[in-house]
Amino acid sequence: MSATPEFGSLRSDDDTWDIVSSVGYTALLVAGWRALYAASSQPLVRDDYAKVFIAAAQDPYLEGVLANPGTSEGETAFPRLYGVQTRFFDDFFISAGDAGIRQAVIVAAGLDSRAYRLDWPSGTTVFEVDLPQVLEFKARVLGEHGAEPKARRVEVGADLRTDWSRALEAAGFDVERPSAWSVEGVLPYLTDDAQNTLFTRISGLSAPGSRIAIGALGSRLDHDQLAALEADHPGVNVSGDVDFSALTYEPETEPAERLAAHGWTVEPVRNTLELQAGYGLTPPEVDVKIDSFMHSQYITATR
Repeated sequence: MSATPEFGSLRSDDDTWDIVSSVGYTALLVAGWRALYAASSQPLVRDDYAKVFIAAAQDPYLEGVLANPGTSEGETAFPRLYGVQTRFFDDFFISAGDAGIRQAVIVAAGLDSRAYRLDWPSGTTVFEVDLPQVLEFKARVLGEHGAEPKARRVEVGADLRTDWSRALEAAGFDVERPSAWSVEGVLPYLTDDAQNTLFTRISGLSAPGSRIAIGALGSRLDHDQLAALEADHPGVNVSGDVDFSALTYEPETEPAERLAAHGWTVEPVRNTLELQAGYGLTPPEVDVKIDSFMHSQYITATR
């Protein structure tokens, strides 16, 4: 597998990727941040599978970062912020399970390992929706390390820009039963129309009592803003040469508004700083600066 990510200067409506190219490589980056966070002192959550994806992909940049993790506030910023995000979604699924929901759908699953990490209630099915090559990479790597899912895990190989709902139902998803949905980090990579279609399909599949969690650290990471941040906090950039501004879009409608329009009851929107405070943490200055231009949003809603 190539260790050099390929990034075009522009996205297209029918572009494709695997785990080391374009949007797919962002999943590998986030796995690297989760691996770094798992090795930190007193993490809110531990994803011990994250490091095996980095080793399997043989990405020189991420392997180097994991071999020599930094300790400054700048160097630990993104691992910490994605650790907080991981905890948010973990808590969401645990709460949904406690409420009796036994269908979970991880949209754009990437290298999410929750099917393997969380203690799911008996009888739970976890559907993972993503491109076939991404799901195949994850299953192969975890299988090689003897990992076993803690719930019935069902792969749904599909492109979110197509009618993936048919593939989900064909895989055994029951539209008559409440479900729990996670939409983690994917919205910035979808156009406004694609986002609207995504929410329409999720809503059409969600029985009363269903829940959804949506969240992303930010909609766009501008390199000029990042450079300015690095001047005050050296080492803050652990993203290598990825230009997120070439991969993301700026939709016109906020996710909470879309949910409300589709009949969901939306709880107050929180940002990463508020999440940290809720976990008893005081966000350091670098986190405050990052959120000032990335505008994180974490949303939960009930059908």
